[in-house]
Amino acid sequence: MARHSSYQSTERTRKGAVTKFGSRTDVGSVREQNEDSLIVNPPLFVVADGMGGHAAGEVASEIAVNTILELAPDHADAEALGHAVEEANRDIINAALAGEGREGMGTTVTAAILERDKLVIAQVGDSRAYLLHNGELTQLTRDHSLMANMIEAGQITPEEARFHPNRSVITRALGNDPDTLPDLYEINVEDGDRLLLCSDGLYSMLEDDEIAAVMRRVSDPQRCASTLVNGAIAAGGHDNITVIVADAEGRAQQKRRRIAIRTKVTIAFVLLLLAGILAAAAWGGYTYLHNTAYLAKTDSGMVAVYRGVPGDVLGFGYSELVEETDIPVSKLSPSAAERISENMRVNSVDEAFELVESYREEITAKQTSQKTTASTQAASSAAAAAEEETAE
Repeated sequence: MARHSSYQSTERTRKGAVTKFGSRTDVGSVREQNEDSLIVNPPLFVVADGMGGHAAGEVASEIAVNTILELAPDHADAEALGHAVEEANRDIINAALAGEGREGMGTTVTAAILERDKLVIAQVGDSRAYLLHNGELTQLTRDHSLMANMIEAGQITPEEARFHPNRSVITRALGNDPDTLPDLYEINVEDGDRLLLCSDGLYSMLEDDEIAAVMRRVSDPQRCASTLVNGAIAAGGHDNITVIVADAEGRAQQKRRRIAIRTKVTIAFVLLLLAGILAAAAWGGYTYLHNTAYLAKTDSGMVAVYRGVPGDVLGFGYSELVEETDIPVSKLSPSAAERISENMRVNSVDEAFELVESYREEITAKQTSQKTTASTQAASSAAAAAEEETAE
């Protein structure tokens, strides 16, 4: 994340071990500064990709997400969300006039509110929103870019646009025109739908089919976001990469109410089977305690896998250390470190080790990115020294 970028989040909602949303941002393998910013504050999710270089793009994107966070509605209201984006545009312009950042700085922004079965989006620029529905990935937003205009005019194909020399030209962004208006979208979603917000650092490196394959395969949103970023880095990481993945709950709450009503109707029958149910519950509790697991921070600051549950269940406690890993909690992202420090429950020991592996991959990818950047800088310095010697 950029040095000045904003990151807001609330505690992740879990269903078993699967979080309902996840996010990750990375500088990539080429850029020296991350100009992206993001907000994860359900039901609000925002991705902003700053433009204008160091001390400009990151300032613009940070102003955008902070203003939207302050002014966004509490519920899925497209017009109110669009108003927040318009105010963010004015704040960026005023900040540049006041000497904050640089004149001409700007940012894309894609802001979404995902609330039960309703999704609203306000978008300016080429950061995108996708929806995975019934296994099919659809781009919801239209890029405000030269490439999008040329594709729609039939001048080039989408594949040609990926390598076009003007592929980074944006036709609309926050920070340039005080009258800029966002595109607004209102979409109905269902249980099982998955929302993806991303900067162009993702889809410029991975094709939509590759993105869709990861979103179908990786069930946990946090791990899905990390896997997508790792894939973009592996493909070259030519730009900053920011990803937010959020799962829709649809009208699951209403379904749960109907189930509760049906449950009350069957209580009389259930009472007749109480003895059997109690026996089954006892066995189920025993099985649960011996199969469930959690991740926690050891006294030495490392990630550890435990079998059982933290604390007591019905007055009984069961927990045993399976393995203290070689992963320091301090090397994880702030959100992951916080969840593990608070004892992160998962469904099984195998699932715990899957998460551990994803954290190890994330740390390795970050280290690789840093090494690549250092090598590039060293090569540039050596070339400059050689030119000076030649000149002498």
